[in-house]
Amino acid sequence: MCGIVGVIGREDASTVLLHGLSKLEYRGYDSAGLYVNGAGQDYLVKRVGRIQALKDAVGPEVQGTMGIGHTRWATNGEPTVANAHPHQSQDGRFYLVHNGVITNAAKLKQTYLQNVTLASQTDTEVVVQLIALFAQEGLSAKAALRKTLSLLEGSYAFALADRTAPDILYAAKKQSPLLVGLGNGFNVIASDAMAMIDQTHQFLELNDGELVTLTAQAVTIEDAAGTPVKRDPITIELDAQETEKGAYPYYMLKEVSEQPAVMRRLLRRYTKGASLQFDVKLLAALKDADQLYIVAAGTSYHAGLVGQALFEQLAGVRTTAFLASEFAYHQPLLSQKPFFIFLTQSGETADLRQVLVQINAKNLPSLTMTNVLTATLAREATFALDLAAGPEIAVASTKAYTAQVALEALLAKALGAAKGQAAAKAFDVEHELSLAATGQQALIDQQSAIHELAKEMFATTRNAFFIGRGTDYYVSLESALKLKEISYVQAEGFAAGELKHGTIALIEPGTPVVAIITDPTTAARTRSNAEEVEARGGKVLRIVAESLAEPGDDLIVPALNPLLSPLLTIVPAQLLAYYTSLDRGYDVDRPRNLAKSVTVE
Repeated sequence: MCGIVGVIGREDASTVLLHGLSKLEYRGYDSAGLYVNGAGQDYLVKRVGRIQALKDAVGPEVQGTMGIGHTRWATNGEPTVANAHPHQSQDGRFYLVHNGVITNAAKLKQTYLQNVTLASQTDTEVVVQLIALFAQEGLSAKAALRKTLSLLEGSYAFALADRTAPDILYAAKKQSPLLVGLGNGFNVIASDAMAMIDQTHQFLELNDGELVTLTAQAVTIEDAAGTPVKRDPITIELDAQETEKGAYPYYMLKEVSEQPAVMRRLLRRYTKGASLQFDVKLLAALKDADQLYIVAAGTSYHAGLVGQALFEQLAGVRTTAFLASEFAYHQPLLSQKPFFIFLTQSGETADLRQVLVQINAKNLPSLTMTNVLTATLAREATFALDLAAGPEIAVASTKAYTAQVALEALLAKALGAAKGQAAAKAFDVEHELSLAATGQQALIDQQSAIHELAKEMFATTRNAFFIGRGTDYYVSLESALKLKEISYVQAEGFAAGELKHGTIALIEPGTPVVAIITDPTTAARTRSNAEEVEARGGKVLRIVAESLAEPGDDLIVPALNPLLSPLLTIVPAQLLAYYTSLDRGYDVDRPRNLAKSVTVE
């Protein structure tokens, strides 16, 4: 949930590190630091707060040819300078940055470090002190690192610097993402390619248990037993301009506005003429399954709920969406021929990977839908599909959500057609997604009106509710999540029919309730629920499909097949959350306590 950068062989190491850390700000963090070594001098600078505070503290004298940097999201110990990375060994020799959680840190401290006074509350410092201890006992730096790794339980991505050997960097990983980038006369380390894409497009993927030695001219990978590993680099094509805000004040508004383009990009990617383009082996594996299990977290889980309806109705296959954090430790009774679909924006979500490891151990087929095809979940699943959403920087996911729903629709249509399902044959997914793109743009163009509704509904409220039925209920869950994530309004999504079963007790005069109505089967019932809210003094905002609109409705969404209505109804909900956060003076892109990529369980 934090970021790692490292570089060796560049005269401007501090500049490279600071730029890389800036590119990782989107992941969420509460402190940052760097270590730089060169020409017999070394520097350690750490600050709490934004990267800018670190930049302000790094003077012109902080120069070197090797260094490591880190943005920290607090897990062990509160955000302080002492707890910020890099961490230094007591003897001043080693510096370490770390993503992940070492679950046996307390035991290791008690066993090995009783004579060491720790300067922080972190599990990371335990690791760097262990490395120093073993080096003091006579092991080389690499051997000391390898011995330490053999003792660790939990997850980690490490970058290690040895001040006595400024021409070498070390890296290692287990269950946390880490890449090595190959430059011309230099090499880099990054937890996300985005951090170093301006330096190189050539990256080496690392597997769990591997240890890497980097110099300016070479990279050596060894497995856990110390055997050298040969691996060809991959090319990651990412336009650095895509990671900039451009004329937009916040990334979130930019990414909301990019959703129509994402719909069209998916159509280009997965259609050719009148046919859908998916791997025949993937379709065969899906066709052979007797149940689909969609595993996801947060926003992706809400997309999975929509996918559940799409696969059942279009492909005629039983489908259930699960929260990854629950599935990993409370696995249900599986069907005879299960197939797993993992939904993840980053491709590194720790809860999902925990499930995938279990699934792989049982040799069960799986598919990862992700925005990063080089990520761990994409590489370790049987199949992988690209969301084609482009870089998503804001913590609150927007375009990745609609990309997931659209890609699920495309795949459900293809699977249903392969199975001869009448519903799939009648469902013109290309036409519907084209309509969705046009409809999204029409809603985005109503930003000013939606801003006024946000002021009216949420300017001072402490809580809010979203209600709907069917897929409108699933959108209510995602809409509430968007509002609570970035505006800190206590927002909840409820099935409209459940109001009378307890929730309506929370309605007071002025309580904001957003009713989403796009399903003709249940529209009248949801309207009735909204009226019940109003009868108790609640303030209702109605988001209604064009075909179901009535006088007095607040937001009308263009016509679209009800199965894909989430692609439209979520857009005003995203903008309501955006403007509520903006009007309250919050950092829209970086809400408190949250991280973009959740790489720890």
